[in-house]
Amino acid sequence: MSKKEIAKTFNHKEAEQQIYKIWEKSGLFSPKINPKQKPYVIIMPPPNAYDQLHIGHALFVAIEDVMIRYHRLKGEPTLWLPGADHAGIASQVFFEKKLKETKGLTRHDLGREKFNKELFAFLMEKKEIVEYQLRRLGASCDWSRKKFTLDADVSEAVIHTFKKMYDDGLIYRGKRITNWCIRCATVLSDLEVEHKEKSGFLTYIKYPFKSKKGYITVATTRPETLLGDTAIAVNPKDRRYKKLIGQTVLVPLVNREVPIIADMAVGMEFGTGAVKVTPAHDPIDFEIGQRHNLQSIEIIDKDMKMTDEAGKYKGLKVNAARAQVIKDLAKLSLIEKQKEYQHNVGHCERCKSIIEPILSKQWFVKIKPLADSAIKAVKNGKIKFEPKRFEKVYFNWMENIRDWNISRQLWWGHRIPVYYLKTDREKFVVAKNIAEAEKKLGGKAEQDPDTLDTWFSSGMWPFTALGWPKATADFKYFYPTTVMETGWDIIFFWVARMIMLGLYCTGKPPFSLVYLNGLVRDKDGKKISKSRGNVIDPLDMVDKYGADALRLGLLMGTAAGNDTSVSEEKIRGYRNFANKIWNATRFVNMMAPKFIDIKKVKLTNEETKIVKEFDAVSQKITEYMDKYQLPKAGEVLYDYFWHTFCDKCIEQLKPKLTEKSNNSAAAVLHYILKNSLIMLHPFVPFATEAAWEINYKKDGLLLGQKWNS
Repeated sequence: MSKKEIAKTFNHKEAEQQIYKIWEKSGLFSPKINPKQKPYVIIMPPPNAYDQLHIGHALFVAIEDVMIRYHRLKGEPTLWLPGADHAGIASQVFFEKKLKETKGLTRHDLGREKFNKELFAFLMEKKEIVEYQLRRLGASCDWSRKKFTLDADVSEAVIHTFKKMYDDGLIYRGKRITNWCIRCATVLSDLEVEHKEKSGFLTYIKYPFKSKKGYITVATTRPETLLGDTAIAVNPKDRRYKKLIGQTVLVPLVNREVPIIADMAVGMEFGTGAVKVTPAHDPIDFEIGQRHNLQSIEIIDKDMKMTDEAGKYKGLKVNAARAQVIKDLAKLSLIEKQKEYQHNVGHCERCKSIIEPILSKQWFVKIKPLADSAIKAVKNGKIKFEPKRFEKVYFNWMENIRDWNISRQLWWGHRIPVYYLKTDREKFVVAKNIAEAEKKLGGKAEQDPDTLDTWFSSGMWPFTALGWPKATADFKYFYPTTVMETGWDIIFFWVARMIMLGLYCTGKPPFSLVYLNGLVRDKDGKKISKSRGNVIDPLDMVDKYGADALRLGLLMGTAAGNDTSVSEEKIRGYRNFANKIWNATRFVNMMAPKFIDIKKVKLTNEETKIVKEFDAVSQKITEYMDKYQLPKAGEVLYDYFWHTFCDKCIEQLKPKLTEKSNNSAAAVLHYILKNSLIMLHPFVPFATEAAWEINYKKDGLLLGQKWNS
């Protein structure tokens, strides 16, 4: 940057992209393997390849880049490996919608192979946009090592893991209750279901006793499912029903004889304390059915229509069947009462359709052995959470975890490496390809049409991104990684699965620290969403105020695990701080253009006091950074630089700078400014790099300096 460019204010629009190109070209983003030094490693949570970066992405970039730049400045081999996620369901739904809108086609019109080929090409274009956006935010990641979750070597690793888990008895095929989304036409894991409060009715239905007069009344929000009832259940501790356990009742409308059973899963406070059990259409009922060896009668199909088993209601949509069942029960005087009721109903987190629990033959991971190891790794301190309070949340979920349904009825993603004999689909093998499968089966084979849950491959991300299962130089040196930084809301989706699969596949925890950030909210504390009209486009803020201002606006005034409030006004305010750094640098350049080493001059008592105060602040900032109290470090830095260095120190030393013989004041200013720029760099990378070039260009890029040098 020439003298001509030293303007009165920092021009982020001119400087940022130019500076980033210099950084990237320098090679300093790419660490060298040094067996004598322990590396610092973060594997970036991969954004969806098709998506535009939003304000939540900007938060994780700001947090992780602060960590990475700090440890790079400390002289550690520092790797921040970027990537993008193929995002199975989300990408397929997004692209199918686009295909319909632009060409009037469905995926079936294209066929699986062509659909996947076109979707891949589309995502590669979108991925480049995401990478450009990450650069605009200042992400100092190693682009030479970037990965995609559908890269060929990652796919090989996924197949390797599936086969190993199958051989070890941890993957099985079974018919269990699953969450079916009619819009996405696939099953979903429990974690992909959002439960929303919905107004409905609680219907109290009379079930007549078989061998005596009278009836038992049960309350339900889904009267239509009584067509698949195979028991009535009560809590064994409920005194009201102790004498009725073992008796038989008749299911209304179908006159099916079913027993009254006792099970601890029944809540005595709900309804009458007696519940109908429909094992094929409710997850709790399914578990009760397994424990009591009950029949599972499937009365609702994947199109949300009643099946043959529903008798005269066959072909009706669920809601129509519900209305008709209620009408028919009323005619028989079997409805005791109905009352309005607020209850939680499962919805697909992507398309918001109501989820239908149905029995389905799927692939599952036997999760308890994996969960036990993952719990142990946190309890013995091999993996720590920041903030620590989230360990309790983690344990609670892991100790109550159910088997993981990993198959999805999608075309896009890692296809399940299972092949069936065409003449007998009960015969199958796990294989790398169809040739290997046919050799093993001794006949023509066809591959399972389903793909794996995206979280299966994402759960392997910390090590597949480094080349596992091959013993690559990167894997041997950079794994286990150091930090996994992500939102607290995906502890279950992702963090827990990375821990389980990391321990299982590599024998080592995938990282030693889980740093959790909160949600980004607006200035009034409301969640940011399009429907509220309070969305902040991070790239728009970068264009207006600079990446430094956006980063500070997201980082300051919060703590790990807590939600952060951000507004355009807050971001605009931090642009002033970038200008303060710039102007302080210009002043020192103007008044003390020649750098003077503080070690080579004698300081006055006043100057010694100023230096000691700065050194104490510097030590405090280092302590905060080492403890991952990043916002605290940023706030102390901000306060010191603006209110102590600029407002006090410069004013105190300014008169002495006119004395030609007095070099000590200039040395103090350079000492504080130079080291302040180094400490500020992780938080305000662009403005500090530009300022560094004014006075300290001969020392090389600020990006490559040493902390507290």
